[in-house]
Amino acid sequence: MKNKEIARIFDELGDMLEFLGENPFRARAYKRASQIIYGLPEDIEKLYKSGKLSEIKGIGESIIQKVGEFIDKGKISAYEEYRSKIPEGLLELLSVPYIGPVTLRTLYKTLHITNFDELIKACEDKLIRNLPNFGPKKEENILKGLLRYKEQSFRFPIGLIYDDITKLLEDVKNIPGVIRAEIAGSFRRMKETIGDIDILASGRNTTEIIRDFTKLPTIKEIISEGETKCSVLLLTGMQADLRVVDDNSFGACLQYFTGSKNHNVKLRGIAKDMGFKINEYGIFKGDELIPCPDESIVYKTLGLPWIPPEMREDNGEIELAQKCNLPKLIEYNDIKGDVHVHSTYSDGGESIKAMAEAAIKKGYEYIVITDHSQSLKIAKGLEIERLIRQMEEIDKINRELAPFKIFKGSEVDIKHDGTLDYPDEILKQLDFVIASIHSGFKDDEKKMTKRILNAMENKYVTMIAHPTGRILNARDPYNVNIIEMCKMASKTNTFLEINAYFDRLDLNDINARIAKEYGVKFCIGTDSHNSIQLNMMIYGIGQARRAWLTKSDIINTKNLQEFTEEIKIKRKKF
Repeated sequence: MKNKEIARIFDELGDMLEFLGENPFRARAYKRASQIIYGLPEDIEKLYKSGKLSEIKGIGESIIQKVGEFIDKGKISAYEEYRSKIPEGLLELLSVPYIGPVTLRTLYKTLHITNFDELIKACEDKLIRNLPNFGPKKEENILKGLLRYKEQSFRFPIGLIYDDITKLLEDVKNIPGVIRAEIAGSFRRMKETIGDIDILASGRNTTEIIRDFTKLPTIKEIISEGETKCSVLLLTGMQADLRVVDDNSFGACLQYFTGSKNHNVKLRGIAKDMGFKINEYGIFKGDELIPCPDESIVYKTLGLPWIPPEMREDNGEIELAQKCNLPKLIEYNDIKGDVHVHSTYSDGGESIKAMAEAAIKKGYEYIVITDHSQSLKIAKGLEIERLIRQMEEIDKINRELAPFKIFKGSEVDIKHDGTLDYPDEILKQLDFVIASIHSGFKDDEKKMTKRILNAMENKYVTMIAHPTGRILNARDPYNVNIIEMCKMASKTNTFLEINAYFDRLDLNDINARIAKEYGVKFCIGTDSHNSIQLNMMIYGIGQARRAWLTKSDIINTKNLQEFTEEIKIKRKKF
C-alpha cells in the first residue's frame, strides 16, 4: 500500500505552502487530505483506480489528480516544485517540537537559519529571544525541542511502525527453513517508542535463511551479513537485526533479547546465586547448556513464574514473581467497546453508522460517540442544536443495529476558567461525557490542576481524556499535579483515560500505576477519527499492561449491561 507515502507527501506539501506564505486554505486542505489518506483502511491505489476515491469526504479533485500522478509516475510535480524553493535540510526542522511553518519562516528570513546545527547555535547565542513575538521562553522551548529531537530522532512511536514490523515478522516466518520467529526488544515490551528491531528465528540452514531475509522487498540496504546474524536498513528508515538460533535455545534467546537490560541484570544476579549462568546463548549449569525451547523454562529454572514482557523493566516485577504475586494483566482480547470515537459530525472521517459497523466487525458490544464540543471550532465542534440532532440520529441507528449499542457522548472542552463547554442541562442528556483540555496548554500547575479538578467535580463528567496532554516527540505534558488529579478522580468516581492514539498514549505507564494506587478506574479509548483507527486499541492495552493493570481496572472490559450500570454510578452518588 502507498497510503503512508502519499500521506507524508501531502503533509509536507501543506507545511511547505504555509512556510512559503501561500494560500492557507490550500495548506490546510493538503494537511487534511494527509490525515484522511493515512487512516484509510483500503489501498489508495485500488480506490483511485476504481473511481471510489471521490466518494471520500475531504478528498477533492485536485487531491485525486495528484494521487493519480503519484501512482502513475511515482512522484507529484507540485511537491517537487515547492520542494525546490526551500533550502535542503530546512524542512527537517518542522519535525522539531515547538517549531511550526510560520516560526520556521521567521527564523529563515531574519537569521538565515537553514539547518539543525545553525538553529542550535542561534539558541545558544541567545539570538532568537530578540525576534518579534519570540522572547526567552520561546527560545528555551525551541532549544528543548531541538535537543529532544536529536535524542529521539532514531526512535519511532510504536503505532507508526507496528503494522510494518508485524508484516516483516510474517515475511520472516514464511522463509523456507524457519521453524518459528518472534520480535524481541522494546517492541515486544510494547514501549511507546521503538529504536532498532530485534528479530529472533530458529531454523535449519541458517545461511540460506539469512540470504533470503536480505532479499525481502522491505529491505533497503544490507549493513552486515554473517552466518547466523544479519543487520539491515528497512525502507522505513529503521534498522532490523535478525538472529537465527537453534530451536532448543530459542526460548532463552527470546528472553535475553526481549530485555529490558535492567530486568536481565537482576535475573543474572539471581542465577549466579543459584549456581547458574545466563547469557544470549542460554542458561548454563557449569559447562552444561540447559535446553530452553520456551522462555518460561528460564524463569522456572530460577524458581520464578513466567513474567509478561510488558512488565520486564526492573520496577519490582521480579520481587512480585518471587512471592508468586504477579497480577493477571488485562489481555488483548478483553475490550468490549471503544469509549472515544469521533464521526463526521466534528473532525472524524466516517459516519456514526460506519464507525458502529466497524466496531461490530471487531466483536465489540458498544461504542461511545464523542465528537468535539462547540468551542473547538477548528474541529467543527457541535453547537447545541447539532448535538441534539446527533443524539436523534444515534437513537435511529441504535434501533437498526440492536443489540449493539451506541452511547451518546461528547468530548467537552474544559475552558480556561475551569467551566465546561456545555451547560448541565445538555450534559445530563448524554450517556458519557468526556472532559478534556484543548487550549491553554501553558497554564501553570495550579491553574491547570484546578481546571481539571473542577471538571471532575461535575457529576455529569464521566472521564478525563488524555489527562496530561503530551504528544510523543512533539509536546511535553502540561503542568498538572498528577497526585491531586488522581485523588479527585478516585473521590468523584471519574475515570481516567489511557488514550490509545499512537502519538498520545496518555496516561503513560508510570502515571497509570500511580493512579491505580489511588483506586482510580480507567477506560481505554482510541480517539478514533476513522474506522481503521479503532485498531489502535492494541497500543492502549499495551500501555495498560506496562502499568500492571488488570481487567477489573479497565471499565470498557465490561459487557454492555455491566458497562451501562458502571457509567451511571457517579451520577447516582452525587
